[in-house]
Amino acid sequence: MGLFDFVGNIGKKIFNKEEDASQAVTNHIAEDNPGIDNVAVTVENGVAKLSGVAATAEAAEKAILMAGNIEGIESVNIDAIKVLNGSLGGDDEFYTIQKGDSLWKIAEKTYGNGAKYTAIVAANKEVIKDENKIFPGQKIRLPKSL
Repeated sequence: MGLFDFVGNIGKKIFNKEEDASQAVTNHIAEDNPGIDNVAVTVENGVAKLSGVAATAEAAEKAILMAGNIEGIESVNIDAIKVLNGSLGGDDEFYTIQKGDSLWKIAEKTYGNGAKYTAIVAANKEVIKDENKIFPGQKIRLPKSL
């Protein structure tokens, strides 16, 4: 399945020392679990290695984004994730927020209608906790089927 790259020096800060990172990232994903049984994360040198059983490809993608949008995580490895239904890279795509972006602008550019930003928020509820607080470098999912 692979390795997904992120910007390591941005995002939500949930750990101070790398020795605390594995438990902190595991807890972070478990709090808003997108559908991964037995989720566990080990972090070494900025790489978060996720393991567990994802009910769907969407659940795996959400876990990737949850881990990758944490400060101190430079990439996410999901070779140890088993996906029960679907395959990664299906209908949705990842999008990296750019300077000057708003969810309205992204929806307008992607769907031709800025009001559809609510679908972006819904598809990223584990990553976007406040629709007014997105940041450049943050990665989100853009649903293709609306």
